[in-house]
Amino acid sequence: MTDTPARLLKLLSLLQTPREWPGGELAERLDVSPRTVRRDIDRLRELGYPVEASRGSLGGYRLVAGAAMPPLELDDEEAVAIAVGLRAGAGHAIEGVDEASVRALAKLEQVLPSRLRHRVSALQNATVPLTRGDGATIDPRTLTTLASAATGQEALRFSYRSGDGTETKRQVEPYRLVSTGRRWYLVAYDLLRADWRTFRVDRVSEPFATGARFAARPLPMEGGEGGAGDAARYFARSMAGRQPELRLDVRFRAPAEFVAARLPPTLGVPEPEPGSGPAGEDGCRLRSSSTDSLEWVALRLALVDCEFAVQGPPQLVAYLESLGARLSRAASPGKG
Repeated sequence: MTDTPARLLKLLSLLQTPREWPGGELAERLDVSPRTVRRDIDRLRELGYPVEASRGSLGGYRLVAGAAMPPLELDDEEAVAIAVGLRAGAGHAIEGVDEASVRALAKLEQVLPSRLRHRVSALQNATVPLTRGDGATIDPRTLTTLASAATGQEALRFSYRSGDGTETKRQVEPYRLVSTGRRWYLVAYDLLRADWRTFRVDRVSEPFATGARFAARPLPMEGGEGGAGDAARYFARSMAGRQPELRLDVRFRAPAEFVAARLPPTLGVPEPEPGSGPAGEDGCRLRSSSTDSLEWVALRLALVDCEFAVQGPPQLVAYLESLGARLSRAASPGKG
């Protein structure tokens, strides 16, 4: 192999396999001399790849963890596997999958050859995920389009469906994607309305990057530095203005560890109350606030799967009474 750049890429691909490579085996794989292998190893080190060498008859070369993440060489199967995994996670706003995974997916899909992109799409389309059902399903291509446009500071056009079903055309300067654990939102400057807006990504359709570049505007926040943290704070503030805050006070007849494992972190962390149950067993109490819908909070409390009593707010108590009555009628349709 006489093409030095191609040989270095092949060498890098071999070294990224988690094993130690004897110099002779590398030379055989690359069809070069051991001396050329040593020179190529030096070139990789100069480029920042931490390649370690061990001496002796069983010695060889291996790539180790360094101070920074070096570019990766992936074969076709590895690239497809990673893209499918990222798509599966990004398509459902599940806890722990945030903007970083969407950025990674956008970067990977940008450089995937067409033959691999087709394989990824075919596998994704033939797979039906089993989800918890409390989050909205999103086309990963929509997420990657929005993420790429926000990163590249490129204006977007898309159709948007509001909560009442009204369809509008939007042209925006995308700022950041925000994941709440159940849904994805886009924070953007709406050019037609000359103001900042937040958009539910599951209501976005036909996003199109226009190619028009823009200089990022500062978010309308005091003391902000223009980072992802500011986007999250801005989003939380804007959502708080739309949805009335529920001040929760709930007692559970189960240990705090049991309840915390079944509650979304956004609803807060229950505090232990030893011996508070009717038979002296351990219980816990949740005192927090939420801007989620009344219906969703009620269902999430019921899904904890233990006895609980809501002390407040009054509207949540009333909704649970109404919901309980409907469920009782549903369980005994002949008695309604």
